[in-house]
Amino acid sequence: MTPLAIAARAARPRSRRARLALGAALAVCALARAVAAGPTPPAAPASSSALADCHVAGIRNGVLCGTLERPLDPAHPDRARIAIRYVVVPAMARRKFPDPVFLLAGGPGQSAIAVAASTMTLFSRLNNRRDIVFVDQRGTGGSAPLACADPEHESLAEQSDPDRQYRLALQCKAQLLKLPYIANESDLGLFTTSIAVQDLDAVRRELGAERIDLVGASYGTRVALEYQRQFPKAVRRSVIDGVAPPDMALPASFSFDNQAAFDALAAACAAEAACARDHPDLHRRFTALLQSLPRTVKAAHPLSGRAEEFVLTRDMLLGAVRSALYAPALAAALPEAIDAASRGEFAGLIGLNATFSSRKAMRLATGMHLSVVCAEDVPRLRFSGDRPGPDFGLEFARFYERLCSAWPRGEVAPAFYSVVAAASPVLALSGGIDPATPPRHGERVVRALGPMARHVVVANAGHGVLGIGCVRDVVFRFIDASDDRDALAVDAGCAAGVPRPPAFRPVAAEGDISAKLAR
Repeated sequence: MTPLAIAARAARPRSRRARLALGAALAVCALARAVAAGPTPPAAPASSSALADCHVAGIRNGVLCGTLERPLDPAHPDRARIAIRYVVVPAMARRKFPDPVFLLAGGPGQSAIAVAASTMTLFSRLNNRRDIVFVDQRGTGGSAPLACADPEHESLAEQSDPDRQYRLALQCKAQLLKLPYIANESDLGLFTTSIAVQDLDAVRRELGAERIDLVGASYGTRVALEYQRQFPKAVRRSVIDGVAPPDMALPASFSFDNQAAFDALAAACAAEAACARDHPDLHRRFTALLQSLPRTVKAAHPLSGRAEEFVLTRDMLLGAVRSALYAPALAAALPEAIDAASRGEFAGLIGLNATFSSRKAMRLATGMHLSVVCAEDVPRLRFSGDRPGPDFGLEFARFYERLCSAWPRGEVAPAFYSVVAAASPVLALSGGIDPATPPRHGERVVRALGPMARHVVVANAGHGVLGIGCVRDVVFRFIDASDDRDALAVDAGCAAGVPRPPAFRPVAAEGDISAKLAR
């Protein structure tokens, strides 16, 4: 799940709980680096439809919708063109500020417009005097989407089969090659981040904004950094939540950070009296559970509820744990779920893996996801200095290598892998127990950005902190400050008191109450 999805959930007093199909861990958990596709070519003439009144489900007030025609390949503007879709939520006040806020969605593969309704709660104060702009990045949502079939309704046995997932990726590629804007396999390589930020800047120019504010989450932080690199004079302020450096060798570093997050969970359990008593030596139990796999188990399908028998693999179980680690409230249930699985009861772990949303807003365009990851991440896995821990290992990275061996790779350039000094204020946000983009990544980026950047770490937060406690107000004051010095000096001390949720303890059946009290 991307930080914005988690942040929006935290911002609402009553949030929905849904699922993430086991086989979709590929598309949801990974974040890709954004890298340059070469020297920025001259901007192609933009063609657009006029902004028109429209409605986005979940947003009470009317919004403005537009499309901007862009060349599929900026180096050849005379060839195929695609439509970039965007939505503007107009400022509430008549006398609005000239710098709109652009949301950069995560994934890669998430539609910004699809999450507009759920994330507007984070931007309500900013929206008083600033337009909020949601641009579907090329390959997502309504912008030449590279969407594949969602395997959520397949059986657990089908979803747990890596060979089947590989075949599905090949089938997806074959379907995408039939799209009217895709002439050949190489066209699938034209959805890289560096080209996408050129679309983003074309939307800025179409809206007549001299400078804009960026709010990027997860993969969107890479988009923000690349946009700053290519168009530094067009950026007024940037907020990057869940920072992933462009030189981050995913998915190898992803496994390393998953391991660190789980180790922190085990340590927290050992330090919490009730958890240590109920779940002694959690780490050893987890390792023993992994060593017992693969094995045939029974569990209910997250959507149908029907009991199924399937082979539970090591990767499948790690995917369930990985999903829960994204949000501390879910991770709090892992000790109980791991102990239950050690006794042969897997409903808890399977259920935790089913807590991410299945709504359209949270789904990713898998084809776009692979086009980004295979071009920008997988080729650099050999440069990673990370050494994954004993539990999470490198299986996740190997699976991506296999998928990407059959997926077209776009051209990338070395320039993106260097973070350039920031020309305008940047607020970097990190969750201290984030399993995907922990503070170590934000620290490196802020050092490279220089004195115009500041790093705020919420120690007990997971992946995404925008909607936690007072953080969204900190973001408002950072963007709203009229002076750069005041923006960088914004007080974020209120975020220090966010606690880590205590370990979950199941409610005892009536006959077991005395036993529970005896503990």
